[in-house]
Amino acid sequence: MSSGKFPLLQREEERDAEVTWEDQQRINQFSRLNVRLENLEDEYKGQKTEKEYLDDLATEIELIDEEELVPYKIGDAFIMLSLEQAQARVERDKAAIDSHVDELDSQISAITTEMDELKRALYAKFGQAINLEKS
Repeated sequence: MSSGKFPLLQREEERDAEVTWEDQQRINQFSRLNVRLENLEDEYKGQKTEKEYLDDLATEIELIDEEELVPYKIGDAFIMLSLEQAQARVERDKAAIDSHVDELDSQISAITTEMDELKRALYAKFGQAINLEKS
């Protein structure tokens, strides 16, 4: 009596595995890691966008006369810097973002690896009775 919209699991695919305390801890850990991963991915995207802005700024600064002062935003305020100071500041900021992006990439990799291990363990026990995929 299976409808096409909601197919029933085949008998071989059904698992009546009992959820132990350890299983619940693994599920909770997977959930926490998933939230952390999403936050890191959002931060990673933001940093990449900021890096693109700094690359564009570096290109624009190259077009400015050497005698002109360059307004450079720090927080909510702008300060006037010489061309050399502005270029140095942009390069320093780009290097800091590159370092932060590398750190984020490393954290994302570590979390993904740990989540994959948890997935394997949980799918091995519960099969299709559990869904750990992003929707």
